Amino acid sequence: MDKISVVTPAYKCNDCIEELYNRVIATFKKMKISNYEIIFVNDSSPLNDWEIIENLCKKDNKVKGINLSRNFGQHRAITAGLKYATGDYIIVMDCDLQDRPEEIEKFYNEIKKGYDIVYGRRHNRRDGLLKKLNSKMFYLFMSYLIGRKIDGTVANFIMINKKVLKELNKIGEQNRSFGLFLMWLGFKDSYIDVEHSERYKGETSYNLRKAVKLAFEIAITHSNRPLKIFVELGFGISFISFLYGAFLIFKYFVYNVPLRGWTSTMVSLYFIGGLIIANLGIIGIYVGKIFDETKNRPIYVVSDELNIGEVDK
Repeated sequence: MDKISVVTPAYKCNDCIEELYNRVIATFKKMKISNYEIIFVNDSSPLNDWEIIENLCKKDNKVKGINLSRNFGQHRAITAGLKYATGDYIIVMDCDLQDRPEEIEKFYNEIKKGYDIVYGRRHNRRDGLLKKLNSKMFYLFMSYLIGRKIDGTVANFIMINKKVLKELNKIGEQNRSFGLFLMWLGFKDSYIDVEHSERYKGETSYNLRKAVKLAFEIAITHSNRPLKIFVELGFGISFISFLYGAFLIFKYFVYNVPLRGWTSTMVSLYFIGGLIIANLGIIGIYVGKIFDETKNRPIYVVSDELNIGEVDK
C-alpha cells in the first residue's frame, strides 16, 4: 500500500494546526489510506505552535514534529520536512488551511496516472485585495528578473513522488525555492485546479516589501538576468550618448551652435555614475551569494525531533 507524507511548515499557525490535523486524518479515512505520516515543521514560531505539535505527537505516532532552532524561512522549513519524509508520495501544503486538505485526493488520483509532480492551481483565490496585489507584484517582478513567466496561481501546494524527492534532496543551495527547484528538475508533471480557502485564523506575515525581497533573492539564485539587464542598460545609454554627441557635433559644424550645458553634463555624469555603482552592487550581491555557498553551512538546524526514528533519517 502506498504511503503518503504530508509536509507542512508552521509559523504563527497555532490556531490552525489541530484543525489541519483533523481534516487531513478525515481525508485519509475517506481515501481509505492508513499508511501515512504528517510532518509539522515549526519554523521557530513565537507563538505556541510547537506545544500544539508536541501534544499531537504524543497522541498520534503518525505525526512527526521538527522544531528548528531559529526562523530559517518557509522554503528552508519545507526542505527540513522533505528530508524526513518517507512516503511513496509527498504533498507539501501551507499550514494556514488556505490549502484545503480535502484536495489531497485530487493530487493522489492525478499522480497515480504516471506523473512525477502534480502542481495545484488556485483558480479562485480567497485572499484579500492587498495580498492579491502583493502576490501579483511578486510574480510579475520575479518573472521579469528570471526571464520566464511564472504561473502566479501555483504556490507550494504540490505532490511529488519519492523519485523526485530523492533528487530534490540532493540540491544543497542556501537560497531555496521549492517550486523553481521542481521546475528545474524537469520530471513529468501535471496541473490540477484546486479549491482555495480563506485563511482559517490569524493574518499572513507576508507583505509587499518581503515579497519583493524574496523575488530578488530568488532571481539572484536562479538567474543572471539582473546582470544582463544592467549590461543592456549600459549599452543603451552609451548608444544614446553617442547619438546625442553626434547631434551636437552636427549642430556645431553645420549651424555653428556652440557646445554648452554644464548642468546637463553633470546630470549625465551623476546618472551614469549611479548606474555604475548600482551595477557594482549587483555584482557584489552575486559575489556575496557565492561566499555564502562556499561557507557550506547547513540549510537549517533542528533543535527538537518528535516521533522520528533512526530509520526515518
